[in-house]
Amino acid sequence: MGVIRLLAKSRIVAVTGLAFETRIASGPGIVVVCGGNRHRFADELVRAVTAGCRGIVSFGIAGGLSSALRPGALVVASEVIANGQRIATTPRWSQAILRSHPEAIHAPIAGSDALLTLSSAKFELGANTDAVAVDMESHIAARVAAAHDLPFVAIRAVADPVHRTLPQAALGAVSHDGHTNVRAVMRSLAREPRQFVGLMRLGLDARRAQSTLRESRRLLGEFFSLPELGEAVAAAHAAHVSHSVGVPAPA
Repeated sequence: MGVIRLLAKSRIVAVTGLAFETRIASGPGIVVVCGGNRHRFADELVRAVTAGCRGIVSFGIAGGLSSALRPGALVVASEVIANGQRIATTPRWSQAILRSHPEAIHAPIAGSDALLTLSSAKFELGANTDAVAVDMESHIAARVAAAHDLPFVAIRAVADPVHRTLPQAALGAVSHDGHTNVRAVMRSLAREPRQFVGLMRLGLDARRAQSTLRESRRLLGEFFSLPELGEAVAAAHAAHVSHSVGVPAPA
């Protein structure tokens, strides 16, 4: 199979929750499903998977559950924990990512169907599990991957640290398409102006996490470092070159 034909048949589904995560994750061979609309998210993910893919990656920011993790810390999940269920990530894929991310933490992350705004809630979740971070998409992506017997990894950059309580304006701040709902934030600020400092702090934390994600995406390269696809592309390219020059491809 030629390199171009192989690329055409190779897709990775990237699961995000916010518009800026979608922009960072996007690239050739990547189909992004954004979980901004919670009511349609699971169905949209299943449709993307059944259309054909080689693996699922959960990619974006997360809330910290460990005091050891500061804003911008990167977590490559060893497993995803939600509602008493633990779903392991694919070891070979995770290890490939860790080799290019020596500063990343390899540890469990938790999934939550609701945004954890209180520091007390984050401390409690961290204490009740051994998860070091929490997001709202990874547990759904993990379940879909398990149901379809697909490789799965989760790569998450910490935005709000565990000790940080989010301002009330953070609730409802994200629209269904993953963009910031500026009007909702401004209305909340008008009701409670003292949130302004907390929002500025949250913005700085998120900026550090975004910077980490951009660098991670650069390091991940094609197909988010899925070993099977990287090896297949390399083999197809070698075969193409060998055929062009009339030299047998390596066995």
